[in-house]
Amino acid sequence: MNTYPIGTPGQPWGEAERAAWLALQRRQRSYKEEVLAAIERLASRCEVQQYGELNYGDERFPLMAIRNHWQEGLPVVLVTGGVHGYETSGVHGALQFVEQHAGHYAGRVNLLVAPCVSPWAYERIQRWNANAVDPNRSFRENSPAAESAALLQLVAPVREQVLLHIDLHETTDTDESEFRPALAARDGKPYEPCGIPDGFYLVDDSEQPQPEFQQAVIAAVEKVTHIAPADENNEIIGSPVVARGVIEYPLTKLGLCAGITNARYKTTTEVYPDSPRATPEQCNAAQVAAVCAAIDYALAHC
Repeated sequence: MNTYPIGTPGQPWGEAERAAWLALQRRQRSYKEEVLAAIERLASRCEVQQYGELNYGDERFPLMAIRNHWQEGLPVVLVTGGVHGYETSGVHGALQFVEQHAGHYAGRVNLLVAPCVSPWAYERIQRWNANAVDPNRSFRENSPAAESAALLQLVAPVREQVLLHIDLHETTDTDESEFRPALAARDGKPYEPCGIPDGFYLVDDSEQPQPEFQQAVIAAVEKVTHIAPADENNEIIGSPVVARGVIEYPLTKLGLCAGITNARYKTTTEVYPDSPRATPEQCNAAQVAAVCAAIDYALAHC
């Protein structure tokens, strides 16, 4: 039975339930101080652009992207983080990658990094946007999520030039305690627990799998943090494990961020920050290791 405190079991939410959910959301950290300030510090060595603005009530959130110095003819590498605002290492891992490694790839790839796609959700440590919409199921034409629509518009001019897209995420204990129950309640469905994997894993594109690429990323991340094992059903979060630490989704069909281009190489990282075997620093470092390994593999095999 759905025991989420908002809504009636078996009935999808209407406007009243969404408003009740929104009223519970509280600002817990600062996008300006923690993200925009970090981006500003990078402006002396990278190109920073505002690609949109979110407007929720009286709040305004500039949407920012970072580029290295682009050169005609180089492949594009797209790095996205914070599509789910509560997934902290996705945001700070992307920023740390730019700070520590963007210079290494100068003249080799054109980097386009959107480190915090969902700043309202970042501040609330929330999965959805203010309208109770999941941006990471909304990357499609006429998107219901302004966050997703803005990123699609940013990427559109270079969409066919993208060699690699790596989308940085986390799987947290609150997925099971809050976000999946909320999803079930919102959609009027029963909540079915599926467990939280202890460790890092990747999501490949089932429509265009690249198993060797995924394993190269796994091998690099394993030097930083542990890899999630399969459960007793040989699954991770209800999906069959196709290789060590890898599951597959039809990325574009599901409206997922990693499916917004025709890149040859696509992956979604999933860090587990709640593990007693991982620190916030390790989680950020795991995201950085994944990005570097992904770029290195793509360049070696393009």
